[in-house]
Amino acid sequence: MRTLLLASLFALAPVARAADISVTVEKDAIAFQSGSAVVAKYATGPEVAKPYLYPVVAPNGVAVTRGYPIESAPPMGTKDHIHQKSVWFCHGDVIPEGIELKIKSANKADKGVDFWSEAKDATGPRHGKIKVVKVGKPREHEKNHVSIETENEWITPDGVKIMEEVRTIHFVDVPEGRLFAFDITLKATVCPITFGDTKEGSFGIRVRDELTMLKKKDQLGGDGLMTNAEGKAGEKDIWGLPSDWVHYAGKIGDKEVGVAVFSHPSNPKVSWHARAYGLVAANPFGRDHSGFPSQKGKTDLLKIAKGGEMKLRFAVYAHDGDIKAGKVAEAFGAFKK
Repeated sequence: MRTLLLASLFALAPVARAADISVTVEKDAIAFQSGSAVVAKYATGPEVAKPYLYPVVAPNGVAVTRGYPIESAPPMGTKDHIHQKSVWFCHGDVIPEGIELKIKSANKADKGVDFWSEAKDATGPRHGKIKVVKVGKPREHEKNHVSIETENEWITPDGVKIMEEVRTIHFVDVPEGRLFAFDITLKATVCPITFGDTKEGSFGIRVRDELTMLKKKDQLGGDGLMTNAEGKAGEKDIWGLPSDWVHYAGKIGDKEVGVAVFSHPSNPKVSWHARAYGLVAANPFGRDHSGFPSQKGKTDLLKIAKGGEMKLRFAVYAHDGDIKAGKVAEAFGAFKK
């Protein structure tokens, strides 16, 4: 992600209004701070199945992603999909060509390692692990823009490394919203890598229950609105289709907030694994078997040759107000350049 482009986000907004920000490396986390407030933490500890960003706090002080299972669910809060931890990146079927997998995925359709779920049986985990092996030094680009680089290893359930990754997180803070942009470089240092055909991927968030569109008896939520860049609304018109971004908005208490996931135009074309219950995930790897309408009849799996790499860019943007007040289109415009 080029510094000047991120620093130019909302160039019309006076930079003086944006708080001084910082990033601090802790024992098992990376803390992102705006003024005196910690507005996000990136979990990097050895106990996590994959690193995740939680909470993600909008400028008005409201967290926009679900706390469970990182925190206890509130009364009437959902307790499903424990692997959907706030903000994350992975894929549900990563195939290490030439390596025999001793522990198979719980999903019988998978041909490789499942990094999406956190399935276990009596013998232990049946999912892969993305292990943070190095955290770099924080970098300050502008008053309202900092970044930090991490190095990860993608490991099978029985402990075999199959892929390496460099992941840089940029944090940009402006009056309307907060952008966390992820520059991801996947490296096939061990063997050729094939990304399997599954809907379970890849750069995802799980929004607060109050923002969802699915309302059940004795459950929070159902009054939010999910839309995409084309203005389509609801799961039926968004799931499995291409778009530049998908956005959830609604009220939490008396405050209006929203959160969007952006996919950079340089990425392979994504389809959205986006659900009314609060999941939003940009998936560039799913094909015909995923069930995505946009991929019907397509079987060309994405691959990385041994020694090669794949670069991806995604972002999550948390803002105050509705989609217009939060300048979501403008934020994506700055992100995509």
